[in-house]
Amino acid sequence: MSVQKKHGGELSDDEFRKFTLYCNQSNNYEDDTKRAEILGQTNEDVRIAPGAIVRIKGNQIGKKTYVGLYSYVNGNIEIGENVLIGPHANIVGSNHVYNPIKDDFSGRSDEAAGKVVIEDGVWLTGGVTITPGCTIGKCALICANSVVTKDVPAYGIAAGTPAKIIGSIDPETGKYNWFNREEKDA
Repeated sequence: MSVQKKHGGELSDDEFRKFTLYCNQSNNYEDDTKRAEILGQTNEDVRIAPGAIVRIKGNQIGKKTYVGLYSYVNGNIEIGENVLIGPHANIVGSNHVYNPIKDDFSGRSDEAAGKVVIEDGVWLTGGVTITPGCTIGKCALICANSVVTKDVPAYGIAAGTPAKIIGSIDPETGKYNWFNREEKDA
């Protein structure tokens, strides 16, 4: 059954126009909060930007968390409080598995083993991909376009494909500490 039929029939031209504008030009606090509520994320100040696809069970996004433009969040995923997810992020909480009998990848992996946990205060910048089974520790920073395939410790800074720990954040001062990097004047 189509979503339109399930929720009251086809949209008129005017309704479709309004809906299209709402989905593509309504990146503001009120609309992002309403979008989160419609998608079942009712914790305080959860915001979901236009174009984001959030397909997780229940209310698994912590309060004051933002899911950025055109992000994809799917599977067994737990997202903490005060998390920032940048645009075009991909967070997947299970995988397709190869079935040798059917010779294809149609099956799903164990959702418990594929669970992704993003702890409080994390910042996933633009284009980040988090693969199944990873935990991103408290207040970690994942740099743009990184692909995380292993756990990241609390206050860690990770970058690259696959992501590697390149620094840490001092929880007392907020200062970034870079590993194996010479400080140079700009």
